[in-house]
Amino acid sequence: MKKKQILKVCSVTLLSTCLFGSFMASCGSSVKGLPVVEKSTALFDDFTYKGEDDFYAFNPLPDGGYFYNPILPGWYSDPSICTNGEGDYFLVTSTFTFYPGVPLFHSRDLVNWKQVGHILDRPSQLVNMKGQGVNGGIFAPAISYNPKNKTYYMITTNVGAGNFFVKTQDPFGPWSEPIMLPEVGGIDPSFFFDEDGRAYVINNDEAPGNKPEYDGHRTIRIQEFDTKTDKTIGDRKVLVNKGACPKDNPIWIEGPHMYKIDGKYFLMSAEGGTGGWHSEVIFRGNSPLGPFTPWKNNPILTQRHLAERPNPVTCAGHADLIQTVEGDWWAVFLACRPIDNRFENLGRETFLMPVKWSDDGFPYLTQGEDLIPLTLKRDGVSCDSITTFGNFKVVEAFNDSVLDMRWMTLRAPATELYSLTQTPGYLALKCADVSSTEKDTPAFISRRMQHHKYECTTRMLFEPSDEQEAAGLLLFKDETHQYFMGVNRNKTGKCITLWQVGETGSKPLAEQPIADDICVTDLKVVSLGTVYDFYYSVDNGQWLSLCKNVDAHYLSTAQAGGFTGSVIGMYATKRK
Repeated sequence: MKKKQILKVCSVTLLSTCLFGSFMASCGSSVKGLPVVEKSTALFDDFTYKGEDDFYAFNPLPDGGYFYNPILPGWYSDPSICTNGEGDYFLVTSTFTFYPGVPLFHSRDLVNWKQVGHILDRPSQLVNMKGQGVNGGIFAPAISYNPKNKTYYMITTNVGAGNFFVKTQDPFGPWSEPIMLPEVGGIDPSFFFDEDGRAYVINNDEAPGNKPEYDGHRTIRIQEFDTKTDKTIGDRKVLVNKGACPKDNPIWIEGPHMYKIDGKYFLMSAEGGTGGWHSEVIFRGNSPLGPFTPWKNNPILTQRHLAERPNPVTCAGHADLIQTVEGDWWAVFLACRPIDNRFENLGRETFLMPVKWSDDGFPYLTQGEDLIPLTLKRDGVSCDSITTFGNFKVVEAFNDSVLDMRWMTLRAPATELYSLTQTPGYLALKCADVSSTEKDTPAFISRRMQHHKYECTTRMLFEPSDEQEAAGLLLFKDETHQYFMGVNRNKTGKCITLWQVGETGSKPLAEQPIADDICVTDLKVVSLGTVYDFYYSVDNGQWLSLCKNVDAHYLSTAQAGGFTGSVIGMYATKRK
């Protein structure tokens, strides 16, 4: 008998013998092949995520090199890209306090991207994460390739530890332990490797003399770097004070990258903060040490001045340029897709656009009323089976011995809280003493929300031991903005409850009693963009409504602030 059939028999006919307190004995032996469920443990049989966004449904891609923006939908912020010059492209994004850190994507054509791992995939590379809020941790990783020593570098900021880098000569293999850069302050460092073999670290830092003239007054600084000793050398120098137009008191110049193109040095940075005023500006000089002159038509990328419009793209900035083996230039950058021009729960996503060149020799992406397109074309490229964009469906059966690399935990591996081998074919999740509201590692296995409209389902075997234990699906923005639909116990018996988790604790939005002999439950979340609907089933087929029209704005950046998007996944706790 197949596993799904076994569960159906159990949930409909045989669970009348699964009484509270004898769950392991009854459900573990009454049906051949039914797994034994340990006390205080939830077994998740499967997980399905299905994107159903209207834009993709009503705007199918034409044949011949077309692709959707964003290329990495959902919370993939602060993208950085590099190439080895031989047709391999690598892309990384921020992860803040999620584990593993810094997903690594590989492509041969800039359109089809496959995640090949994480650069920070060991706890030793992610120190001091405990105690940091979701919006701390790993900021703005920058990936570079140095052809002089054939080495790849990823440099970033850990808010709880400082600036550091890791390196490797095989980007698909393990990366080094962190090499700290205590002399480099601020955030958002990146490497620049010049043709003469010299190397530099460029980053956002404090105002001159640490005396800002206004909130958001920052500088871009540079310091030489010795690739033989892995240390900075010489003095740190200010390249840009305030921003592209100092008289306007620009805020938060950050995320710098440097390039040498046709004998000129270009310094590119984000400006305007991470919200609606976000932009990208560029400067040019004759030396990596400056002086640098801003382009007269800055910013080179923004959507901040545009009126409300259908399918808006906002908050665009934090770009990185790449030249292909064919010689053309492209850029990756972050932007948001607010629904109905109101809010978004997906976070800052990774977009791709071709670079244009001005008559006076500056690269740019948008000018004037230019819109960031949601559908583009790259000649000679077609979408393949690893496509990361559009409406797609992900089915996770938990049949492997390790989690798929799309899954994340908070701050640490959480391997003591879950297992894929304890009960083969199931994710076993222990009810942890740590709650999702704490700056610690709860029993929470999550993935990014990647569509405004989506459907998510899971099947769970769980018997709560007391009124504190609960397990189910958690929709998580940060420590104080969550929705949790789970199976639990109250004073009268077993039930399914939807909680809203906030700064003052958890409050139930809906509660439905279920029979004590039910130990298999199907849970479903349907996102309609602006609201969520929550459903459950106890008979392997008929969906019953638990709560509808739950405000999705509660999980948005507009409501909660911060730098991440929202995630969804399996959660088990002893502390509701």
